[in-house]
Amino acid sequence: MKKCLIPMLLLAAVTARADAQDTARGFVYADANANAVRDAGEAGIPGILVANGRDVAVTDAEGAWSLPVTDDTALFVVKPTDFAVPVDAHRRPRHYYLHKPAGSPPGDDAPGVDPTGPLPDSVDFGLIPRPEPRAFDVVVFSDPQARGVTEVNYVARDVVPELVGTDAAFGVTLGDTVADDPGLFREVSEAVGTAGIPWYWVFGNHDGNRSAKEDRHADETFERFFGPATYAFWHGGVFFFAFRNMELNAEGKFEYRFRADDLALLRACLERVPQEALVVLMMHVPLPAAKNCRELYALVQDRPRVFSMSGHTHEQAHLFLGESRGWRGAEPHHHYIAGTVSGAWWVGERDETGIPHATMNDGGPNGYAVVSFDGADYRIRYKAARRPADYQMNIYCPDEVTGPEAPGTEVTANFFAGSERCRLDMTLDGGASWLPMERFTGTDPECARMQAMNPHRLDGVWGWDVDEPSRTGHLWRARLPEGMEPGTHLLTVRATDLFGETHTGHRVIRILETPRPR
Repeated sequence: MKKCLIPMLLLAAVTARADAQDTARGFVYADANANAVRDAGEAGIPGILVANGRDVAVTDAEGAWSLPVTDDTALFVVKPTDFAVPVDAHRRPRHYYLHKPAGSPPGDDAPGVDPTGPLPDSVDFGLIPRPEPRAFDVVVFSDPQARGVTEVNYVARDVVPELVGTDAAFGVTLGDTVADDPGLFREVSEAVGTAGIPWYWVFGNHDGNRSAKEDRHADETFERFFGPATYAFWHGGVFFFAFRNMELNAEGKFEYRFRADDLALLRACLERVPQEALVVLMMHVPLPAAKNCRELYALVQDRPRVFSMSGHTHEQAHLFLGESRGWRGAEPHHHYIAGTVSGAWWVGERDETGIPHATMNDGGPNGYAVVSFDGADYRIRYKAARRPADYQMNIYCPDEVTGPEAPGTEVTANFFAGSERCRLDMTLDGGASWLPMERFTGTDPECARMQAMNPHRLDGVWGWDVDEPSRTGHLWRARLPEGMEPGTHLLTVRATDLFGETHTGHRVIRILETPRPR
């Protein structure tokens, strides 16, 4: 016998009951025909986790589960490997059921969750059997940060078209989908959904409802479109956990920290995650910036395979957190701060298509990352928006110098995804002899010039100030060698990244016999 779907829920078959209750019950079942309805013969699945935002239940032999709820609870199923959850027409996963009998509190900004009514007799989550390769790619966005429909359109034109047809398993946006206007969640997520793959969303500090008086109400519009702000799922044998790592304080501002319920939920989930599995933690604010980050470290630092990623800074960086930063694992923890879709907040001169150059504060181009997983291993590669995949660095040096000046002339390379675990070398004219380059912390040579050209700076707008070009650690330098012959020469820089992959960049320089007349 079939149960009717409530249209806005898509994820669960439910039957309403008249009396409220404080315990939710339901089943997790194999939705063989992927119709989001439990048909006759569709069996329950044992051993599946269902969560209420703090606690987890494990389904029994019949697929049954039960959990306590309040009048503001997001229930979700922890999708296992080799199953899919339903997605809506815009590829937003529907792995959850929101229990808000009275709906979101009234506010003066974007609408929240409509009243959901009494708790159903049964909240049933259908999982679609679907084999998942253990080698798969994930597209990682951060900070699309759209201020108004114009910048929604930048997202839609700058990064989405090149992803159409991707064979990535899914995508994720690591927060700040919008810039203090959650009313634009629909437009941004629908544009990203045209890429054609399931897409998960993480809550950022500019994604909140500004009228919220309590922390639990700060993500009402986010819940309306994406469901719970903290959730978990498996894919291809990898365990993913998404945090809302910020909490609204008494002054109505976000404090960067891991909330107690979220840490409790992670602890409960990890009790069912094998030690040998790769655990991926996703958040908006970089891990060490959270005030109580050591509480999180204590939950995962004994595991051999943990990787985390965030956004927020509008710079790209690889952090290796060791004992001096409070991490006490056997090896330093790798935390990746992803490059941003909006670059430096969509500022800068517009190109021939009307899109700003949006160079990030570290001199890197705006774009996104692709993380490739293979069992417990992973690799990261950066993709600059609308640029060739092999565009991984900028090389700076004069276009021409005289012969006597050449030996003192510095060549600088900004390797966008570089880190202390990378090596850069330089050669001339395809020679076999490579000169090692020195890594240093500094400012990208062109970043300041480009930001100064910006005709529509953000100073004082939206309550923000544009950051000045930042000091970054993914710069390398070397000096031209002595004895360069007059003429045109090809500089080649070779970068070996922390995963052992090599990338090359080129720059042409002319050596003059005498200074050019001015």
